[in-house]
Amino acid sequence: MSNTVLASESINSKSTPVIGVIEPGFADYSAERRVLAALGAEVRSLNWDGNRSVLLDQLRQVDVVLVRDTALNAEAIEHLRENGGIVRYGVGVDTIDLEAAKRRGIRVANVPHYGAEIEVSDHAAALTLALVRRVVSRNEQVMNKQWGFGQKEPIYRIAGSTLGLVGFGKIARAYLERMRAFGVGDVLVYDPYVPDAVLEQHKVIRVEFDDMCLRSKIISLHAPATAENHNIINERTLSLMNKRTCLINTSRGGLVDVHALAAALKAGQIFGAALDVLDREPITEDCPLRGLKNVILTDHTAWYSESSVAVLQEGAARAAYEILTTGTPTNWVNRW
Repeated sequence: MSNTVLASESINSKSTPVIGVIEPGFADYSAERRVLAALGAEVRSLNWDGNRSVLLDQLRQVDVVLVRDTALNAEAIEHLRENGGIVRYGVGVDTIDLEAAKRRGIRVANVPHYGAEIEVSDHAAALTLALVRRVVSRNEQVMNKQWGFGQKEPIYRIAGSTLGLVGFGKIARAYLERMRAFGVGDVLVYDPYVPDAVLEQHKVIRVEFDDMCLRSKIISLHAPATAENHNIINERTLSLMNKRTCLINTSRGGLVDVHALAAALKAGQIFGAALDVLDREPITEDCPLRGLKNVILTDHTAWYSESSVAVLQEGAARAAYEILTTGTPTNWVNRW
């Protein structure tokens, strides 16, 4: 297949291309409509209320689909028009069958540069502070007219604590800047793919993952969802941690075996966990972390701010524009 196609080819010779946004999406799509106005494109919300067959029927009607969290497997991609496109609002494309899209000539693009390192690192730092300082449990008890915790719930000092980072990309580095303001001590990094020179520049120490689990008082996950990283936090690795270990996850839910984590938390094996992502989203009734007092959960919102959303929506629209015109989106992730 050629990397470049004519606009008429990429939109199946339609005079009015249709851009479908799979809901849930955003409050409005004025940014998308503004960017795509030059093509006379229609930006259409695909409302399906969890009925997969309704979604599949709508996918037949669009040239490019914009998607946030809904999974697009091979079956869904078979319903898309050939030579069209998929744009992920965000970075991760693990919920999209890239090979199935490639077979149908469907270009998949993402939006890796929308400032998420600011929001996600802020959120990771906020979760860390809330967990270590027991902000949530203290608020709950004060609201219930309980005052003065004494020694019932130990709180440990952040300053001097060993920090472990799993993955050392842009978000992890931004999080490190924030945590250094609170005086963390040694910083251990597990990331086999980052050059030594980068680690030296940031004054961090490369370690094996088991060593990090043994030594760190705060462990923050910033790794992608890969087969290698799946359930990297499991019964064995949790057993290496200690009663002061705080686990933070703002990356991908699949990094953590939630059943093993719940067991460790119930046993007081680690101090606590603060997670913005889960292996199954939205949270299910039978999620073993629900109701545990040493857990903080947020709803995959670490990336969000009004500023990040504005940049993200415009970036996704520009990717759709590129697919409809040149056929070579800047951030094309399933190239052929």
